[in-house]
Amino acid sequence: RVTLLELMMTKVSEKNPVTSEEINVFMRHADFLTGCFQEKCEAVLKLTSAADAQDEEALVTIRLLDILCEMTSNNGQLEHLQALPGLLETAIDTLRLTHLAGKQSVNIFTATHTTTGQEEISHPAVGFKSHLIRLIGNLCYKNKENQDKV
Repeated sequence: RVTLLELMMTKVSEKNPVTSEEINVFMRHADFLTGCFQEKCEAVLKLTSAADAQDEEALVTIRLLDILCEMTSNNGQLEHLQALPGLLETAIDTLRLTHLAGKQSVNIFTATHTTTGQEEISHPAVGFKSHLIRLIGNLCYKNKENQDKV
């Protein structure tokens, strides 16, 4: 699943012009990916324990967030994603939970807390909070209703 999501990420992040048919496909994929992210977003919190450092559901959720960030960076898909019910609320709730989880144990969600001396730990969840903030910012971009929610 992670490999499939990485392939989708590559396609979504291409700078080539897309046809209206491709945009429709992206919209349907966006709906599906948003639903998956909303269902599985709390799986990332399992990564705070060392035993679950390679939890597949959490890795899938991280890739889903990456794709949603990329899709919301594209003006053609942004309005559609801004209107999806619950995506903004899920992102905000997940940000709150990851922030609390980071305070209660080793904070694996931000790069500043995962460095020890000169070496850097390459944990899959590093940057998760920044990607959540990016998604929230993108969902609020030029959207007064979402800005008021935040």
